[in-house]
Parts: sequence; C-alpha cells; structure tokens
Amino acid sequence: MTVEEYIDPQLKPIVVLTGTAKEGRAGPPVGLVDIGVSERAYLFRVALPGVRSNQCNVECRIRRDGRVHIQGLVRGGVVLKDPSSVCEMKVQQLCRPGPFTISFNLPGPVDPRQSSTDFRSDGIFEVVVRIF
Repeated sequence: MTVEEYIDPQLKPIVVLTGTAKEGRAGPPVGLVDIGVSERAYLFRVALPGVRSNQCNVECRIRRDGRVHIQGLVRGGVVLKDPSSVCEMKVQQLCRPGPFTISFNLPGPVDPRQSSTDFRSDGIFEVVVRIF
C-alpha cells in the first residue's frame, strides 16, 4: 500500500503552499544588493540565501573606481546535522551548487585597502569600504 491509501480525505494536508511556493518559484534570488552611504564609507550587503560561509568560497574584489566583483563557488552534497540525525540534501531550492558572480558599482571612488567584510550566519555578505 502507498501512503496516499492511508490518508483520510477529510484531513487537511500536512504541507500547504502559498505565495511564491504555490507559484513554483525556486527560492529567493541570489545577489540582491543593498548599498548604504555615510560621510566616510559605503556599506553594501549582498544576499546569498541558503549559503553558509563554510560551504562556499567567496572572493570580493573592490576597485578604486567603486566597481565591486564578488565571485564564489557553492559546494554540493550538503549534509545537514542536528543533535539526533544526519540528513543529506535531496531537494535544494536555495542557492544551487556551482560558481556564481555578482558585479555592481558603488556611488563613487573608494580606498579598497580600507575595507572590512563579514559573511553573516543569515547568508548576508556585508562589506564596509572607506570613501576615497
């Protein structure tokens, strides 16, 4: 017998899809960028949903003219662990394994030597770079 044969048709489904999930879209987009400006620095944040810093090699190059180029490689074969079990990913709708590149321009020239990066645990790659 299959699982479907045991399900009572009067019961509500365990999983209900709404919004973009119901429309069949695959996960949030990678590479959305926010740029903030202060008197002395630019702050930019890049969304890398589903990517963890220990699963992806991210390289960020910033040119003096404010051009930013981010590239990385997301590793495949992700294994999720919790205290009681280990699960290998069979369906993955967030960031797919493989290379990615994201390029954009900051509002003006910068000093790339004076920058700091942080790959946050929520999948946001955050950089502060001093205005030239």
